Amino acid sequence: MGGANARTDTTTLGFEAARLEAVFNACFLTSYQTRLQGGAEEPFYRPANEHADCHILHYRNDYFASALHETAHWCIAGDHRRSQPDFGYWYIPGDLDACQQRAFESAESRTQALEWIFSRACGYRFRPSADNTGLGRRGLLDSNRFNRCILQQAQDWQARGLGARAGLFYRALCREFGTACQPGELRFELDELG
Repeated sequence: MGGANARTDTTTLGFEAARLEAVFNACFLTSYQTRLQGGAEEPFYRPANEHADCHILHYRNDYFASALHETAHWCIAGDHRRSQPDFGYWYIPGDLDACQQRAFESAESRTQALEWIFSRACGYRFRPSADNTGLGRRGLLDSNRFNRCILQQAQDWQARGLGARAGLFYRALCREFGTACQPGELRFELDELG
């Protein structure tokens, strides 16, 4: 599902993805029959079916950033999206044209803004991902525009508050990682995304 796929992630002391799995599963395994699970070559959401009674939210390898990104997708997805493989999102391999890239950025800015908020709850550095380095080489990707969209969405959630699932997960991450900042107290700056 885009954003976190292209990132490289180095596991640093305290930021093991297994910790995120434990927090997510404690929050949502019973109430939503959804489990966060690493080890995948590519992120993928698999809804429950006749062969599996639990939804699985797969993230890439054991990458902390990928796990955060996929949990943000899940927290945003409504009931209908959570009933579809990979939330019903599209994926186009390879380089996107400028129009496709703008559509990607429009959808991804919400997810990455929430990932940024979750990263803050963990004390982890967030790095945005536009997912399409080919466009950047051809001069079609405006990373500043994308970063501004992420910033605006993060500030919007800060002002309006997080949804129920996102708020529950945020508070659980704060407890797990020893941060105590309320979402409204967070400060987001554009230069952090550069």
